[in-house]
Amino acid sequence: MIVDCYTHTWESADQLGRCGGVGGEQSAFPPVPSGPQPAGIARHLAASEPVDAAIVLGFKSHYLGAEIANEQVAAYVRAHPGRLIGFAGVDPSDPREAISELHRALEEFSMPGLNVAPAAQDFHPSSSQAMRVYAEAAALKMPILFHTGVCITAATKLEYAQPVLLDEIARELPDLKMIIAHMGYPWVSETLVLLAKHPNVFSEMSWVLSQPWQAYQALIAACQYGVTQKLLFGSGFPCAAASQCIEALYSINHLCHGTDLPTIPREQLRGIVERDALALLSIGGQRSSLSNGNVTQPQLAQTASGVPEDDHEEL
Repeated sequence: MIVDCYTHTWESADQLGRCGGVGGEQSAFPPVPSGPQPAGIARHLAASEPVDAAIVLGFKSHYLGAEIANEQVAAYVRAHPGRLIGFAGVDPSDPREAISELHRALEEFSMPGLNVAPAAQDFHPSSSQAMRVYAEAAALKMPILFHTGVCITAATKLEYAQPVLLDEIARELPDLKMIIAHMGYPWVSETLVLLAKHPNVFSEMSWVLSQPWQAYQALIAACQYGVTQKLLFGSGFPCAAASQCIEALYSINHLCHGTDLPTIPREQLRGIVERDALALLSIGGQRSSLSNGNVTQPQLAQTASGVPEDDHEEL
């Protein structure tokens, strides 16, 4: 089974706010193909053809004035049941709103996971307010994808982008399934340490695969750390298509031809491409019920820690 764990779709660059080139700033994403609606649903669906399932990420940032609305993602996912899985974009800089939205995403839109980007949302990943959001997600068994590493837009805050800042979250909430985006590039070593240290921390490989030498070094290091089984496939659409990334992975050892450099075992590469990420993230069994808009009552009945809604801790 091939699961693309990192894709976006949007209809207008205006949805990206200041991370989409507004005001002359650079884009927060690697180059997007030219042409009308390069990240539109038609292109997304075509690019997802080689995979069995694709996670489509919502996104919201008050700080950057950006929103790929969860309603938009949910409508697209609902039109392709069993093929697409929506992860809701929430902004933990406003924990009350984020907790309300994650409940709405699960109960109303049947979205089983969350997407956050601390550097683009202007909050420390392990702030007390953000931890309340993660605790609620953990209680509802909703995995969280953390956009770490690459953040090119000038306004984003790299001091909040380092994967090592997720260590406290993994320690305090050991049952929370966490996915580190882009292997945390350029802080790949930090990501690998977290994968080795915490059973429920995983990482997907989008964006890194567009840089063959960096991808090769990251994979060699993952083999040495013994964590390749925790690497998940991701294309990073619209910056790349699944077919390109699958080819990049299977051809990575071409860099070694005619040298004494070690190669990456093909079974390890195949494991990354064909890993059932939905099962690892404990959402595989929910696919049919999610596609039909059904969520079990026990999942919704559980709450995080009984913290009163008005009891906000300040940073």
